[in-house]
Amino acid sequence: MSLFQITRRLEFDAGHRIPNHLGQCRHLHGHRYQIEVTLRGDLNQSQGSSEEGMMMDFGHIKSIMQELIIEPWDHSFFVAQVDTQLIDFLKTIADHKTTIIDGVPTAENLAKIAFNRIAPVLLEKYQGRIRLYQLRLYETPNCWADIFDESA
Repeated sequence: MSLFQITRRLEFDAGHRIPNHLGQCRHLHGHRYQIEVTLRGDLNQSQGSSEEGMMMDFGHIKSIMQELIIEPWDHSFFVAQVDTQLIDFLKTIADHKTTIIDGVPTAENLAKIAFNRIAPVLLEKYQGRIRLYQLRLYETPNCWADIFDESA
């Protein structure tokens, strides 16, 4: 039996700061993030199905990513829960889209959060036939973080 792997990439814009960083990232700044999800699974062999011969329709991957990651995070500002000074400041801006996270908003931590949002949805929706294998979050075109499900 063959195992297939497919990948979908989307983009979003967001800001953050790494409060204890010794370099430039301690300052408020933003990125054009790119997020890739790589799925592993079997092909749909249901004759006459709209997904016959596919592992999953790329449009369905996009919809899941849009709902769980892109819509909540696009044009948001990521703030570490412990960065109370920044949280208090952002509260003074009416209707500011702030995303408070446990831990500092590094590419690695954001990738882990995104992975943990998407993986269980895919497992449930596709009864284990499709699994999230890898999630890659680009902070810049040259810098990214990968997280894997080694069991997939």
